[in-house]
Amino acid sequence: MIILAMFVSLVLMLGLWLNTSYRDAVRRAEERTIAASKIVASNVSLLDSLARQALQRIDETLGENIVPPASAKVRNIDEAVADLPGQVNAYVVDEAGLTLYSTDPMIKPISIVDRPYFSELAKGANQHISSLLISRLNGEQIFAFSRRLERNGLFAGAAVVSFEVKVLADVWEAVDLGPNSTVSFARADGQLVARYPLADGPLDMSQYVLFTDYLPKSATGTYEAVSPVDDAHRVVAYRTVDDTGLIALASADYDFGIQRFWRDVTVAISVLVLAGVSLLAAGQWIRHLRQRDAAQSQLLRNALADNQLLLREIHHRVKNNLQAVQSIIQLQRLPVETQQSLSDRISSMVAVHEQIYRHDEFSFLCAQDLIRSVVEKLLNAYGSAVTVDYDIDEIAISTDNATPLALLVSELLTNILKYAFTDGRVGTFSIALKSIGERRARLTVHDNGVGFDPQTIQRGMGSRLIQGVVNQLNGTHTFDGSDGTTFTAELEIVEPRVSDQSA
Repeated sequence: MIILAMFVSLVLMLGLWLNTSYRDAVRRAEERTIAASKIVASNVSLLDSLARQALQRIDETLGENIVPPASAKVRNIDEAVADLPGQVNAYVVDEAGLTLYSTDPMIKPISIVDRPYFSELAKGANQHISSLLISRLNGEQIFAFSRRLERNGLFAGAAVVSFEVKVLADVWEAVDLGPNSTVSFARADGQLVARYPLADGPLDMSQYVLFTDYLPKSATGTYEAVSPVDDAHRVVAYRTVDDTGLIALASADYDFGIQRFWRDVTVAISVLVLAGVSLLAAGQWIRHLRQRDAAQSQLLRNALADNQLLLREIHHRVKNNLQAVQSIIQLQRLPVETQQSLSDRISSMVAVHEQIYRHDEFSFLCAQDLIRSVVEKLLNAYGSAVTVDYDIDEIAISTDNATPLALLVSELLTNILKYAFTDGRVGTFSIALKSIGERRARLTVHDNGVGFDPQTIQRGMGSRLIQGVVNQLNGTHTFDGSDGTTFTAELEIVEPRVSDQSA
């Protein structure tokens, strides 16, 4: 049982350790993705700000007449986008969606009237951020910022700045979230704008848990989920980018994030295997020791039984010898009162040894059993029809203290039976023994007899015996003869409770 308890304790400790290790691994992964999402959000905010500034400069560069005369030179708008990061192209289209100016050397005459970043402006929007797009010029993944151009209060076209999604590659490398990690941002309506590594194409995430569960509750946070792009399990941190309508995301591969936890699992399994082998070996050794100890214990039990038998026989012989002494005393030519007094005192000692060998209690005796035995012997000897009330705590008395206590009770009861009821009244007396702490107990013996005047009492053998026994038990005593007779003594006799000894 001890070995099993030790193994279970080890399993519980390792379980707690692994639980803590797992929580720490997830917490570290979340902290890294949160830090990465802040970097992504800063870059998205910078892109948005720079793109808006570039579009404003393009609008200002065009002047009042967006469509140039046929003979005029194409106006230079390269300077308007010179500060933008990555591969950036700028376009200006007229109200029909046809390109007027561009910084793209691969520009072709393509209409963009079906692109939302143009059609939304034509409907009246001032600015627009596109979702993820596939370029019609080179097939690359791009996203665009556009601005409505107005002249004389009428829609005159649009200025557009487009970025390749690969602009996020530097951000992905900078945050360094490990293999299978991603950085991305999306519009508040759930449309993916850009992701690196690249997604397969445009993606509507409006029914994804980020938009259905988490964003409605908090503008920032973390969660675990399977990606709608590649079905990978990741830890994701998200953050709303202020004043842009965009949400920045950074995600780390879940298994990579908790790989330290899996190392700890390997260590825990190794420890359990080693502990299991060790405990099995220890169990076999303990089994051998227990078998050997069982044989030795049996020998000790046999020896103890023999000793108990010998002790029981000794106390039985002592009791018989004391009874023989009683018989010898009765054969002597002594006054009857003296014979009875000696016989009563010997009876109290007989009661002690009788209690010892009958109950096999060689160290402690039950105070209640001992006192009842002494009282019953005296009542039988005197043939007195008196009523006895007992109020005795469950107190264990050492065999060293048992004989003095028995003598004291015997002497007190003898005095009661001889002197308390001389007027023929129906006698009653009570005996109380109450524990008062610190190995001490209070013995109270009271009768409803005739009482006595302390001034007229002569100190005889009984009084000296009572005084000697009380002194032997390190106690004090008092007599009160005003209402019957009351004897009170505080004695040092208390040992641990009988119930505690048996437990």
